[in-house]
Amino acid sequence: MSEVLRRYGPVLTGIILLAVAVWMLLLVILPQLLMIDFSFRPSLPPSKAGGPEDVYTVRNYATLWTNQIHLTIFLKTIWASALVTLTTLVVCYPVAYYLAQVAPRHRLPVLMLMLVIPFWINELLRTFAWYIILAYNGVLNTVLVGLGLIDAPQRLLGGDGGVIVGMVYVYILFMVFPIYNAMESLDRNQIEAARDLGAGTLRIHRRVVAPHAKPGIAVGCIMTFMLAAGSYAVPSLLGGPQSRWFTEVIYNWFFEGGNWNQGAAYAFILLVLCIGFILLMMRLFRVGLADIAK
Repeated sequence: MSEVLRRYGPVLTGIILLAVAVWMLLLVILPQLLMIDFSFRPSLPPSKAGGPEDVYTVRNYATLWTNQIHLTIFLKTIWASALVTLTTLVVCYPVAYYLAQVAPRHRLPVLMLMLVIPFWINELLRTFAWYIILAYNGVLNTVLVGLGLIDAPQRLLGGDGGVIVGMVYVYILFMVFPIYNAMESLDRNQIEAARDLGAGTLRIHRRVVAPHAKPGIAVGCIMTFMLAAGSYAVPSLLGGPQSRWFTEVIYNWFFEGGNWNQGAAYAFILLVLCIGFILLMMRLFRVGLADIAK
């Protein structure tokens, strides 16, 4: 706070804090409180609102545990989001390391631009591009058949595989940049010193690079998991009846079933899951909010 006051002065600092407080109150806190209130109330017609039947209950939350289909989708969403996070980490870690420690400085802007340019396109269009690639008569099947690697086109859509591939691509930057920002501050001399002392590549990453990049890895995992668990467009386009996402169930409660109370309960359960994942990552990587904020 003292650094902010010194840099911007008391007037501008007060305006910034007020804007942040208003934004948090109107767009974060109040909507969440309203959702929680909805989730503990039964779905009633307007004529019965405020009547004797309009009481707080946990029935909406109990529905998840009694509906085996929804519970299965919920558990599938958890492990699939974790798999998306792990896959994205495996893909992005070497990319971030190359950008931060290996790539020549004069090439870095071009490499960054190559990463960012595809994400200038709307997420829905990027997801639909993967629909075209993975379709039965799409680009990937055509190439594989043409190379003789498969005898006939395979169905790559409608299952969890296509959804996971699409999510890894859609959210890749949310993993790359936090890890890159953490690795960029690592002195290359430490890597050279470890190499001179006989440490191999894996040992250097395990003992030098990864510990330094822990805050970035934690932030990347948190952001990727939350975006994957809360995604709706990707599973809707690339998935099918056997790969439904929990967000699709929430959407159905709100906009097709018209039961906002049940939808709010499911949405709050998903929110609690994401908060729990944040705490788990902070404990697993042994980082605090101050480390993540960097």
